[in-house]
Amino acid sequence: MCGNKSNVKIYGIMENEAEKPYVIGLDMGGTNSIFGIVDQRGTIKAQTAIKTKAYPDVHDYVAAAVEALQPALDVIGGIEQVRGMGIGAPNGNFYTGNIEHAANLAWPGVVPIAQLFQEALGIPVRVTNDANAAAMGEMTYGVARGMKNFIMITLGTGVGSGIVVDGKVVYGSDGFAGELGHLVVDHTSEGRSCGCGRSGCLETYCSATGVARTAREMLEKSTLPSKLRELNPAEITSFDVFQAAEAGDAVALEIFEFTGKLLGTACADFATFNSPEAFVFFGGLTKAGDYLMEPLRKAYDENILSLYKNKAKLLVSALNGSEAAVLGASALGWE
Repeated sequence: MCGNKSNVKIYGIMENEAEKPYVIGLDMGGTNSIFGIVDQRGTIKAQTAIKTKAYPDVHDYVAAAVEALQPALDVIGGIEQVRGMGIGAPNGNFYTGNIEHAANLAWPGVVPIAQLFQEALGIPVRVTNDANAAAMGEMTYGVARGMKNFIMITLGTGVGSGIVVDGKVVYGSDGFAGELGHLVVDHTSEGRSCGCGRSGCLETYCSATGVARTAREMLEKSTLPSKLRELNPAEITSFDVFQAAEAGDAVALEIFEFTGKLLGTACADFATFNSPEAFVFFGGLTKAGDYLMEPLRKAYDENILSLYKNKAKLLVSALNGSEAAVLGASALGWE
């Protein structure tokens, strides 16, 4: 072995880089991108964020991200203290470092996101699916700590999933295993169109945007009074539905009943292929609490194969905000 440490490479990283005490984790959502600088104990030392949707050109996005990161980097003494960066992104391919044909991002086709950030920051960059990143964070720091078999379901702009089997995230042959949000739950001609190009996908019903779509449909079909009728239908959000449910609004409660039933039934199907210890639900929609989780649990129990009954826990992530995804993504930076 060469005696000059600066010339020794470890998995493509210079040995002196391996000694650097921080990594960057990026949780890239369809709406927001949240960056965290993380130390070896999993403590987020600094955070910043930008609007993903504000940059239709990915090069402008990377430039804005690097600019936004500067104050956070100043906290830890600059980029020289950072070993690497991990990105959790929609359709992020762990094998190639690309984002490939993401339905909920403004950038079409194949985007070499790892290469772009690596060139801009001068550090190694790894990428995985955003839900896989959340699963890694949950397994290391959250309610799935110690579990070796579980399914993470992220409920945000879309529905993502990270599947952990025998302690390892499942990537499959091409890096895209486990797109459970694109399981078709409505095979009729009335199935909702999805950004992936198909119709009737789970995420068109059980994401935050899906809940808003359900609200608009139910308001059109129902004559029941509802606080939601006071809003512009095109501007209704899942949070509006939650606030209405808190006030006892019958239509809002029906919306969550419909959503939870669909999601619980789908999870009962998911259990058949990896017999998980738990399902962990993460994302903004979980803030609806029992309005969503009670019908979900009921539908799961009613539809689960008897072989798997009473085996899996249905849990809500205890990590704050995007912490699970940021920490999970940052774990890639240590590799």
